[in-house]
Amino acid sequence: MRLFAAVPLPETGRSECAKVLAEARASGWPVRWVKDDLAHITLKFFGEVAPERLDVIAEAVQGAASGAEPMSLRLQSLGAFPTFRRPRVVWLGVEAPPTLELLKDRVERFAEGIGFPPEGVPFRPHVTLGRVREGQRLPHGALESCAIEAEGVPFVADTVVLFESSLTSTGPEYTPRLSLTLGR
Repeated sequence: MRLFAAVPLPETGRSECAKVLAEARASGWPVRWVKDDLAHITLKFFGEVAPERLDVIAEAVQGAASGAEPMSLRLQSLGAFPTFRRPRVVWLGVEAPPTLELLKDRVERFAEGIGFPPEGVPFRPHVTLGRVREGQRLPHGALESCAIEAEGVPFVADTVVLFESSLTSTGPEYTPRLSLTLGR
């Protein structure tokens, strides 16, 4: 099973993200866009794990989220990994308080304690919008000249979820394996 821990966007954030996705899809870029309802901020990708590891991973995520409070977030403009000039992943930036990075760090530390090494790159809060299709490229300067941007409406994220990701012919499907409400 493929697992990852994430902060799912509440309806306000998903709705704003869906508007951005609609504009991006209209660009005609060779990108596999995500489904509107799957918008989230990944905290830790555990990858393919044996089903018997689910409980220990869930305990680690629960320990990491313990004491975390709901956070006010705001979607921003488009970005790309690894770079704007050679994008492989197109994403929407997230303006977040330091508590989101602290939560990410706690998830990494708890995960390391059960055998999952830290990612080792600086945390850049974002919502993945799509991945450039294998063997394809975006037109030269596409992202640099793009005016697609979120409205920046603030919303409160108050949940951490451990998802199982199943790859299907129509894209990934996420099944919550643990859902935690922050501040409880």
